[in-house]
This record gives sequence, C-alpha cells and structure tokens, in this order.
Amino acid sequence: MNQRINKFAASIIVTLTLIGIFLAINQLFYLKLFNFNPIKTSYLYFLLACFMPISFIIYPLSKKLSNPKIHWFDVMLAILSFVIPLYFGINGQRIISEGWEYASPTLPTVLSVVFWFIVLESLRRAAGLPIAIISGLFSLYPLIAGSMPLTFLQGQTFNFIMTARNHVMSTNSIIGIPFDTVGSLLIGFMLFGVILTASGGGDFFFNLALAIFGRYRGGAAKVSIISSAFFGMLSGSAISNTITTGSMTIPSMKKGGYPPHYAGAIEACASTGGTITPPIMGSAAFIMASFLGVPYGQIAIAAAIPALLYFLALFIQADGFAAKNNLKGLPAEQIPSLKDTLKAGWLHLFALALLTYLLIVMRNEGQAPFYVSLLIFLLAMVKKETRFNKEKLYNLMIDTGKVLTNLTCLIAGIGFIVGSLSITGVSFSLSRELIIAAGNSMLLVLIAGAITSFILGMGMTVSAVYIFLAVILAPALVQMGIDPIAAHLFVLYWATVSYITPPVALAAFAAAGIAKANPMKTGFVAVRLGIVTFVIPFFFVYYPSLIGRGSAGEIITAVGSAILGVFLLSSSLEGYLIGAGEIRNWILRGIMLITSLLLIIPDITLTAVGLIIGIVSFILIRLTNKKVFSIEGRRNIGENESF
Repeated sequence: MNQRINKFAASIIVTLTLIGIFLAINQLFYLKLFNFNPIKTSYLYFLLACFMPISFIIYPLSKKLSNPKIHWFDVMLAILSFVIPLYFGINGQRIISEGWEYASPTLPTVLSVVFWFIVLESLRRAAGLPIAIISGLFSLYPLIAGSMPLTFLQGQTFNFIMTARNHVMSTNSIIGIPFDTVGSLLIGFMLFGVILTASGGGDFFFNLALAIFGRYRGGAAKVSIISSAFFGMLSGSAISNTITTGSMTIPSMKKGGYPPHYAGAIEACASTGGTITPPIMGSAAFIMASFLGVPYGQIAIAAAIPALLYFLALFIQADGFAAKNNLKGLPAEQIPSLKDTLKAGWLHLFALALLTYLLIVMRNEGQAPFYVSLLIFLLAMVKKETRFNKEKLYNLMIDTGKVLTNLTCLIAGIGFIVGSLSITGVSFSLSRELIIAAGNSMLLVLIAGAITSFILGMGMTVSAVYIFLAVILAPALVQMGIDPIAAHLFVLYWATVSYITPPVALAAFAAAGIAKANPMKTGFVAVRLGIVTFVIPFFFVYYPSLIGRGSAGEIITAVGSAILGVFLLSSSLEGYLIGAGEIRNWILRGIMLITSLLLIIPDITLTAVGLIIGIVSFILIRLTNKKVFSIEGRRNIGENESF
C-alpha cells in the first residue's frame, strides 16, 4: 500500500468496493435485497458513484507533487464524483420518462457539466494524459460537427449544454454500451482475476509451466511464454503483466543463455498475447460481445484459434533460438515436481475449466465469474497455505477496488468517444464514406483500419482503440460482407500491435528496461516473434473458418493447414527447422516464408502445393546440415591429427 493511502482512505476504498460488488450481485442475480431493484441506468450510475471516487483517493493530481498525500481538492473531487452520479441514479426513472437528456431542470444540467470534467479528470489520473486528451477532444466534437471541412466528418451540431446533457444523461456516452458491459459482465471477471491471483494462482501457473517445460532446451523462455500468457489473460494489461512476470522470467531467460534483448522481446510478446487469449481476454472481448449482441462464448471460441497460432509461433521461434545456440534446460533442482505442483494448485486449473464450461456450454456469462470466485475463495480457505486471513482479505479488497476503479474510469471516459460519434450521426455515415473512399476495396479498408489501430494504440489502451474502431471501422467491414466477429476481432488484434512495435512498443520497452537491453532492438525482435498478430487477422477476415466460423470439415482443414503454415513461417524467420536443423541458405528461408503463407490460406490446392514445397525444403535443409556436419567433422579430425 502506498503512502498516499492511510487507514481512513483504505477503509473508504474497501467500503465503496464492497458496496459496488453488492450492487453487481444484487443486479445480476435478480436478488432484490432490501427491496432494492434499480433500473439499469440507475444501477450504472450507482457503480460510478462507488468506483470513481476511489481514483481521486489512489492517484495524485500529479506524480511530480512533493507531497503525495491526499489534498483538499482530492477530497472535493472524490465527494463530487460520489454525490453527482448518486443523484442521477436516484433520479434514473425521471431522466428517462422526462427526457432530461434533451431538457432538464437547472440542477441536473449544472451537474452534467461538472460531471463531464470530473470523468475526464478521473480518466487522466487512472489511465494517463494521452487518452484523457483524446477523449476530451472527442467529447467536444458535437460542438463543431456541423462545420467540419470534410463531408464524412460532418454531423449534427449541439450547443455546450445539450452536449453535456447527452454525455451524462443519455445512454449513448458515459453509460453507453461499453460501461453497460462493465456492469453486466466485467465486474465479475475482474473480481475473479483478483481472487485467483490472490489465492496463489499466479505462483501456481508459473510453477506449472516450470514443471512441464523447464527441463527442455530453452526451458526458461518456454516457461515465460506459458506463465505470461496466463497472467496476461487474467490481468488484461500487457504492460503491467510484462512488469509483474518479467521481473521473474527475464532474469531466468538471461541466465539460461538468451541475450537480454531476446529475453525482453519474448516476455513482451507473451504478455501482449495474453490479452487476446480466451477465456478472459481482458475487457475488450466482453465489450465486443455487447456490441455484436452475441454470447461471449462465441467470441472466446473464435479467438481461441488465432491465440493458439500466436503462441505456437512464439514457442517455435524460442525453441529454434535455443537449438541454434545449444541452450539447455533449467537445472533439475530449479524444476518443481509436476505432481506436487498439481496437488498444491489443482483448484486454479479447476476454476478455469469450470469458468470455461459455464461460459461456453451453459452461457451463464453474468453470473459465472461470481460462482467460480466464490468456489475459489471457499477452497482456498480449506488449506492453511492459501487461507485468507484478515490481512489478506483487506489487501484483496484494496486490489479489487483498484482494478475496478481503473476499469470504471477508463470505460466511462472513452464513452465520450462513442457518445460524440453517435449523437452527431457521424458513426453511421463514416463507415459508408470510408467504403466509398476505398473504392469498395476490402483490402484498402483493412489496411486503413490496421494503420489506424496501430497509431491509436500508441496513446490508448486496447479497449479504447477497440471501442473507437468498433463504432467507425467495424461497421464498414461488415457492410462489405465480412463476418461480424471476424471484423471486430481484426480491430482487436491490430489494437495490440503497437505494444510490441517501435517507435512506441510500450510492452517491449518495459521488458527492455528489466532486461537492461536496447529498447529499439528489443522492439524489432518482438515484431518478428509476434508476427502472427500482423498476418493472421488479414487471413481470418477473408477465411472465417480460421476463427471457427464454418462447417466442421472447413474448420479442421483450415486449422491444420494454418498450424503447418505458422510452423514454417516461424522456422523461416528464426532460421531453424525442427527435425532438419539450421536453415543456412537464405534462398531456402525465403521459399519457406512464401510456402508458409500458401499453407495458412485454407485452400485445398494451395495447401497441397505448400505441403509438397515444404517437404522438399525439409529434405534439402536436412541434407545440407548433414553435409555441413560431415565436412566440419572431417576438418576437426584433420586438425586433431595434425595437432
């Protein structure tokens, strides 16, 4: 706990967090406890009242303040951020029935203006200045929409007061679809992630990866990939995951023989990949399910195949580097017993399996994470090592409060983007104009979307980029006949690219700091290791069978071919083919690279051609290595004899 949070402040955080969780459970389980059953909009306002004040308690006005303690202005903002949404929640029914978003009494009008700026300030404190500036500028867009010079950016203009009312009291902006997803889905999943980690889940998944992969060549890197994937899946944050797990995995990889920049790149890619890995995938995937109006299980199933291909590529390249450089596995004394590891932490695997079952089979999305969280809590209390004592419970609620506060401030703040584009009508016209500008070329629209996602990802979170492009770009892709889930996943995948791509590459640069490596060199290696993120989204847009959209035969063929393709792609990039050895000929590497793309395309003819070329390449590489070894062996014998 930092020095800013004293006992009184911590007690407020715990109290507000408990109230917020109670509200969510009461709403999602239809309990009507204490005869309390608010309408949905009131419920969302009450959640804002619970979690937004915490941002002003936890985060200072500026990190440069000499005195980081809570000041009078922090207290004032915390009180206002509690009282104002509480007022709107109490008057939720009147807001709807009397149309306050168009014409409201003086008090709610004034409070709307004040709350507008409070939400932006909470966003700045919780998520940083760049995203606060972007959301702030977009929140002002309705004031000038009618006078924009470009036709496709023109929309209906609103005055300042009408804009404030729409942002705060309509269901388009702050409490629009993104924040509705927080209230209906994300609170439970964030709580699940915190409880799983606090009960020892983080240590368990790290030890499990260590027990399974630690003994093999490049074992330290393989442990990093698997454990960071689990961490990233739970946290949903590439950067925080890189910093958290990287402090353990990067030194281990360096000790195992990996260069600092390579170790940092592996950790950055694994942590970033965790945010697009089912069954949790951070927050963006749940918002996607709300935008599309489909069960989250469909999103998780669709994302599973690309995630598998992503980590397969990462795994093969890490293994190839280890093979080329003769890197051994970890010492036996550093590897825990698999049996003992599973015995100690089986409940965490069981919890993930149960959550997956409830999500995909039972489709119990809103309630599932609460059931599983309760199960983990009860099972953890049975064992002395994992039991929650008073201090652990206290820290658990503080951590939960922080996580839910960050989520609340972020999603509410970027709601301004969705709201501004919606109320002006630009979100409906922009996609149409984008198609016209691209000359109805799907490829041009995809390239434009990829570039936009990458640029926005430099200053915004994955969730923020996804929400923005889900409004303006994804509809254009759907209008061109692209499968809706494929279109939205395309946006989501490209939103993660900037975390491992220079010049920003936040995850790669964070890992480079831990590894004491050159940041740019780490970033460029991360681009190569994470190549699937750049390539696969284009393929699954054209071939939805790569995300499980099609008949069983189509899916099996597509996945099998893609696995072979990714295997050859990774091997050509790393310069090592498992079973054949090092690829010393650059022409062969180029042929394998092209062949891999033929295999990834789910077409029978191209797959057959790719297989033939791949087999021939394998034989040539193997023969080349045998010849090299034979020559080197004779040379060594000659040298020994002359010696």
